[in-house]
Amino acid sequence: MPLPPIDAARSLLVLVDIQARLVPAIADAEAMIANARRLKDAAGILGVPVLLTEQNPDALGATVRELAGGETIAKMEFDVTRREGFLAHVPDGAEVILAGCEAHICVLQTAFGLMAAGHPVRIVRDAVGSRRTENREAALARLAAHGADIVTTEMVVFEWIGTAAHPRFREVVRLIK
Repeated sequence: MPLPPIDAARSLLVLVDIQARLVPAIADAEAMIANARRLKDAAGILGVPVLLTEQNPDALGATVRELAGGETIAKMEFDVTRREGFLAHVPDGAEVILAGCEAHICVLQTAFGLMAAGHPVRIVRDAVGSRRTENREAALARLAAHGADIVTTEMVVFEWIGTAAHPRFREVVRLIK
């Protein structure tokens, strides 16, 4: 059964490991960061909660400056749901919007962990990355085959607002253009 349209009131945006020392190795990192920024800004406008994760920040650095700020969870686990206490940050009934890197490691394992915990997961195709494109594409195919919904930044943003009559429509649309 397909997932219903994305509902801002039930969403949680999780930006996975978009870190200063990792990003230079990610294929098409500039576009990934730009789309993650659009998602984070739209979430801020619409009141969608945002969590950031950082994989081994002592080695990989902090979240890139374009996305810095907000609740950040440091971790060593690839699947952040294995970090003690993480799932307490995910509201009951939340559908999780995932973006970040690397698609075939931390994003993939986190998505599987979230789905095992009963949360619908949306993977933002144009806001995830890996060092090698084939790893990213394999992760997206595997995630889709296992029930994750593969979406784009614009799909998320426009489903969050739902209508051109939304009071924040113009403000949100400016993020896309």
